[in-house]
Amino acid sequence: MTPAQQLRDLLSQPSLEIMPGCYDALSAKLIVDAGYKVTFMSGFGVSAARLGLPDTGLISFSEMLDSLRNCCSVASKIPLIGDGDTGYGNALNVQRTVVEYARAGAAAVMIEDQVSPKKCGHTRGKQVIARDEARMKIRAAVEARSDVDILIMARTDARAVHGFDEALARCRDFEAEGADIIFLEAPETEDEMRRFCAAMHKPCMANLVPGGKTPVLPAAQLQEIGYKLALYPVMLLSSAIAAMQATLAALQPGSKAVPPPSISFAELQGIVGFPDYWDRETRYQAKD
Repeated sequence: MTPAQQLRDLLSQPSLEIMPGCYDALSAKLIVDAGYKVTFMSGFGVSAARLGLPDTGLISFSEMLDSLRNCCSVASKIPLIGDGDTGYGNALNVQRTVVEYARAGAAAVMIEDQVSPKKCGHTRGKQVIARDEARMKIRAAVEARSDVDILIMARTDARAVHGFDEALARCRDFEAEGADIIFLEAPETEDEMRRFCAAMHKPCMANLVPGGKTPVLPAAQLQEIGYKLALYPVMLLSSAIAAMQATLAALQPGSKAVPPPSISFAELQGIVGFPDYWDRETRYQAKD
């Protein structure tokens, strides 16, 4: 079964799926090991972890694609949705992004309507392209699937720029063009979240960022509203940073800070696969 078909099957189920965001192979592996059924490779996370830079369009297509291959390789048991940014150019660039993300193993690719260089959806200074151009980009993405199996997630950031009604109109355009999953970024109230889901016929995704613009509602409430996917894009990254900062503080000479909980070296070896490697290694050792 292809990753795309895995995701279609998941979306056909009545329940909401919690989707932690990954940003490298290790975080993707941990998500799989924890039993989650789907993950999302976050552009915010990849830019932060790979470059130490903000999600403002600084990371390149090739860098994102390389990270995507690594994440898909270790997360092959579950579908992975890749952040395709603005498609890295015009409609033809969008088509290349769709094809290459599919070849890398992604179950779906997210394409958004921000002006390039884009910005994180819950930060300031966003701008969006014209509605007609946004629609053509999604049309191009859908048509690029003729030779590959991948779902298209269409995202609009128009809520912050032109208001909720314009954002909802763009979402309707994206549905009409054949997008598989619809993502209205950063609705600001529960009422807006409800109006969005009620207006859509395709599966909808909520993006939950503590401290962001969208209310962080419980999973049961998100399901009742009508969402199919609940993305937590930066929680693993935020937790990892907090743990590393606390550890670094505790290592300082004379520090009285208590190091945060950590796993043993044996557990670390197990997570990254040393025991399995050793077992397989013995199969190919030459006998004297």
